[in-house]
Parts: sequence; structure tokens; C-alpha cells
Amino acid sequence: MNTSSPDLEVSDNSDQNRFELRLNGDLVGILGYYDFERVTAPNPPVVDFMHTVIVEDFGHRGLAAVLVGGSLDLARRRGWRVRPVCTYVQRYLASHENYRDIVVRLEPQRPVPARKG
Repeated sequence: MNTSSPDLEVSDNSDQNRFELRLNGDLVGILGYYDFERVTAPNPPVVDFMHTVIVEDFGHRGLAAVLVGGSLDLARRRGWRVRPVCTYVQRYLASHENYRDIVVRLEPQRPVPARKG
């Protein structure tokens, strides 16, 4: 595979509920999503960004950031609102405030009450 002049593309594989990152045509990363709250117009759908994965041989090259940024751009163009379940997406968003308008905050986990007896 030629990586000297990389051709990077982020696309949506809606059949698999994931965004895909291709490097020179080869699949090197995915960001899985799930639409838990499909609502009808005029409300935009809320889509959970579940998990980001980069093929191990391509780790630590900034490709996860390319995948997440491209996925957020696609989500914005579609009018989606994004709930960042994935911790990598959460970290990415912490330093990219330009996506605040499409982010839906995660609700804090409620502690499960201890059983007595």
C-alpha cells in the first residue's frame, strides 16, 4: 500500500451503521453509530457515536481524528445531532468546539441502589 501521498476518504456505510475511513482505497477505520431516537421532522435525529476503531497497523498517525472530524461533518450536513458515547469522540469534541451546535450531552449514569437484605 502506498502511503507517501495518502488519499483519505470518510464515507457512510449506512447498511452497517458506521462511517468508514479509507486510506488509498483500503478500509483502515470505522466509527459505529446508532440512531436510538429517530424522530420525524421538524426535529433532527439524535445519533449515538458508539465506538471508533483504527486498524492496529495504522494507529498513532492521527487517522482517528480524521475519521471523527469527517463523520461529524457528514452528520452536520445531514442535520443530525450527535450523542458522543465513544470516549475518543468525547476527547475530540473537547478540543473542537466548532461542533458544539450538533452535540447532545450524555446524561450522567445514575447509581444503582444497593439491595438490602
